Amino acid sequence: MWSKNLGKYKVSLITRAGDLVYTFRFLKLLITSFEETDAYKLGVIDASGKRDKKVYLDTPEKKSAYTPFHRLVFNIKKILAKAPGGSSKFASYASALFLIKEHFDLSDQNLEKILKESGLTTIDLIENNHAWFLLPDNQLSPGIYRVKNEKVLSESLDEVVNPKDKIRISENAFPIDNIFGLNIYKGEHLNTGKTVHVALGEIYK
Repeated sequence: MWSKNLGKYKVSLITRAGDLVYTFRFLKLLITSFEETDAYKLGVIDASGKRDKKVYLDTPEKKSAYTPFHRLVFNIKKILAKAPGGSSKFASYASALFLIKEHFDLSDQNLEKILKESGLTTIDLIENNHAWFLLPDNQLSPGIYRVKNEKVLSESLDEVVNPKDKIRISENAFPIDNIFGLNIYKGEHLNTGKTVHVALGEIYK
C-alpha cells in the first residue's frame, strides 16, 4: 500500500512540475517580442508573428522553435494585440486559455496565475450583457453567430477564424468548461467545418 501511495505521490509531483513549466514558458513567450524569439531568428515567423509558409520546418532547431505550444501562444499574442480592450478582450483571452488547458493540461490555479501576470482581471466578465443568447441551465441558443475578433481553431491551433466569420451553435449547447467565470461553448466554424470554442463575449448575431 505504501508503495502504491508513493507512486501516486511521484506522479502528482511530476504533473505539478510540468504544469509549472508550461506556465513559466507561456508567460515568458507572452512577454517576449516576436523579434526576440528563435522562431523569428530562424525565419519561421515574421516580426508580427505571422508564419512564413515558405520556410519549412526541416531542421530540429526550427521544429523546436515552432511547436504547437509556440503556435498557440503566438496566436494568443496576436489576438490580444488586435482585440479591443475590456470585456471583449477578456472573453477572447478566456477561450484561448481554455485551449491551453485542454492541449497542455494546465490546472485552473496556474491559468489564474497566467491571467494575473498578463494584467487582466476577472472584473472584466461580461456574460450578463449577453443573457439573451442563453436558455435555461446556461444552454447557448442554437443558431448562426459571428465572431468579433480573430480566433484560434481548436484542433489545429491555427489562426484562421477571422472577424465576422460565421460559426454554428448546435442544439443542446451546454458549457463544456468555465474559465474565470466565463462559460466556454463548442461551435463549428462554417468556413472550415472545424471546431472552435467561444465565450459569450466573442460572438454576436
